[in-house]
Amino acid sequence: MATTTKPMIFNRQDLSKEVLLRLYEDLLRPRMIEEKMLILLRQGRISKWFSGIGQEAISVGATNALLADEFIFTMHRNLGVFTSRQMPLARLFGQWEGKATGYTKGRDRSFHFGAPEHHIVGMISHLGPQLALAAGVALAHKLSQEGRVSLAFTGEGGTSEGDFHEALNTAAVWQLPVIFIIENNGYGLSTPVSEQYRCENLADRGLGYGMRSVILDGNNILEVYQTLRQLAAELRENPEPVLVECRTFRMRGHEEASGTKYVPQASLDEWAQRDPLDNYERYLLAEKVLTKASITRLREQIKAEIEAGLAKAFAEPRIIPDLATELNDVYAPWQQPTHAPGTETKELRFVDAISDGLREGMRRHNDLVLMGQDIGAYGGVFKITDGFVAEFGAERVRNTPLCESAIIGIGLGLSIKGRKSMVEMQFADFVSVGFNQIVNNLAKSYYRWQQNADVVIRMPTGGGMAAGPFHSQSNEAWFFHTPGLKIVYPSNPVDAKGLLLAALEDPNPVLFFEHKGLYRKINAAVPTGYYTTEIGKAQLVREGEALSIITYGMGVHWALQVATELGVAADILDLRSLVPLDYEAIATTVQKTNRVLILHEATLTGGVGAEISAYISEHLFQALDAPVVRVAGLDTPIPFAAELENQFMPVQRLREQVVQLLGY
Repeated sequence: MATTTKPMIFNRQDLSKEVLLRLYEDLLRPRMIEEKMLILLRQGRISKWFSGIGQEAISVGATNALLADEFIFTMHRNLGVFTSRQMPLARLFGQWEGKATGYTKGRDRSFHFGAPEHHIVGMISHLGPQLALAAGVALAHKLSQEGRVSLAFTGEGGTSEGDFHEALNTAAVWQLPVIFIIENNGYGLSTPVSEQYRCENLADRGLGYGMRSVILDGNNILEVYQTLRQLAAELRENPEPVLVECRTFRMRGHEEASGTKYVPQASLDEWAQRDPLDNYERYLLAEKVLTKASITRLREQIKAEIEAGLAKAFAEPRIIPDLATELNDVYAPWQQPTHAPGTETKELRFVDAISDGLREGMRRHNDLVLMGQDIGAYGGVFKITDGFVAEFGAERVRNTPLCESAIIGIGLGLSIKGRKSMVEMQFADFVSVGFNQIVNNLAKSYYRWQQNADVVIRMPTGGGMAAGPFHSQSNEAWFFHTPGLKIVYPSNPVDAKGLLLAALEDPNPVLFFEHKGLYRKINAAVPTGYYTTEIGKAQLVREGEALSIITYGMGVHWALQVATELGVAADILDLRSLVPLDYEAIATTVQKTNRVLILHEATLTGGVGAEISAYISEHLFQALDAPVVRVAGLDTPIPFAAELENQFMPVQRLREQVVQLLGY
């Protein structure tokens, strides 16, 4: 990044002495904390440090420009946000030391956490995803007409990520009151900006999104504070996103182990002359707002605060792991209430039952927002939301850009503000471009910092319609391995409606798989009105003594078909939920028939069946009269041509394996 010789000019405008002094104190405190942390790092008393020395004016100016109840989404070098929001230092230090008193109970490090009581949400290591979360909070503000903004930080390196584009594009299309700040500090770890982007100014990218943008001297605390204060006031009245590029410099390494050998000494020397704290201090001394004596007193006060906080944090014992605590904190506590179905029913196809359930959910939950491609006036590619805009309005039934990652992140942002959301993947295959938001944000937020993700993701899945490798995948196993997610997979219209309504009630993230091949193929007498089917409870759909077939989704219908064709008296267990699994029901059927076949459409290797088979082998081995058999899709991508797709599907292999298992 080119250095600048532009002199730093402070213009106090109408700022009172009290505001000027508060900004100075808020600049000084993170600097003094950092200087202490660098000493502790060398002493081995903390494990890692990401220094923001030289960049404090951006964090401090932005935080002071916002109202106390407006959310800020931070990055590595935003210590000034945390201290300006007056977070207790003992708890902050406990976070860095991995103590139980820290904001993540020792489960995550540095600034990877949120503190809802301070309206701060920290990053995950992937840098870009928090931008969409800020857009989600901004959407909640706009829907509720709260007259509030959100603000998110990223670095110049983060602007190269797809999440940056998706978040800004969606925020612009939806005109959300969010400020995106780029801290352009010259380097992404060791990569200079000349190797990071081609444009002269990152702020110019705002033109491509149709949003306003400005460039600020990120080392000038008054310029940052006054500009952002004005922008925030404007956005509260007239919602829209704004892109702000703050020019600054990273005076130390990406983290302390990295060093700065790759930085030209001339750049370090010149930017040292533009230190935000030193320059502002000289200005206040010249304006007679500060005196040498008042600086000394303030430094002594902050030093005492730091030492007291450290003493308290260091006095906290090291964490004693408790297995029950760790396991219980993966999901937000939730006891599924019982909503029994009524006696009145209506004959519905599978697809209509999902639509009916979604409509009942929208009527029950006024804070529920639906998001997905083409789900608005068009009604979705499968017409599940047909007519929803007329009943619930375009604000709650939102067509989205092709920005799956951003939309999932916006769902989490809505949850941070206490709202519910449903995100429709047009096809389950497309979820791959939103994978990070699901497995690293939705799944881990509660475990890391007790923020639940009240998000349901509907996943039209499965093959049988000659749609090829990108519209027919069964990808539930991608998520089955990730703690923090719940996975539901109904096989019939009654369960489709009841499980969907249960998923919408649940405050945890739920992936709702719905097989496209069942949409218009099966129908049933579905209870009218509102009812729920408990997540985590399997259902025995046919009873028999010869063997057990454990399956879900389309597999239930294959099992019924083959058992009927072969005249086999089989227990057929419909799992209905994959996470949590109903191990009690699995044990009951295994102990009853002593022969088990596990069936699913997804490919064999690493599938859900492997986990169930392992569980049976470990816990129910003595009940078995034969090896556990798995039948599944081929270990190939799912093909297009009908003949190849039929071979991929496990139906014929199911017939063969049932006969073989019975004869063992």
